[in-house]
Amino acid sequence: QVTLVESGGGSVQAGGSLRLSCVASGYTYRTACMAWFRQAPGKERERVAVIDGESSTTYADSVTGRFTISRDNAKNSVYLQMNNLKPEDTAMYYCATVPPLGRVRPVCPPPRNEFDYWGQGTQVTVSS
Repeated sequence: QVTLVESGGGSVQAGGSLRLSCVASGYTYRTACMAWFRQAPGKERERVAVIDGESSTTYADSVTGRFTISRDNAKNSVYLQMNNLKPEDTAMYYCATVPPLGRVRPVCPPPRNEFDYWGQGTQVTVSS
């Protein structure tokens, strides 16, 4: 059973930093595609950052230069370091994954952002 558990959310003032963590279990993590998404009330879900099995990364324009996604395969974990936070970063943040299919690495990111599994989310609130 694949599970993703996020942590690290909280409330900070603009300009502050937070580090989100996501621990994965139940599948071969090392070559999985991992991503962070966010969704604010009344807005569409936005893909924030993606990291593939070789640690190649992709970022949304809105967070480039401020956020960094990374992974630790020994801990089955993916992280999102968020610096210089802005009020518009306020949202629920979700971890998502596409596991490998046997020895076949997933397309990362998958077409149409069709990730297979999602965490329960962690709230980030940035005040001005």
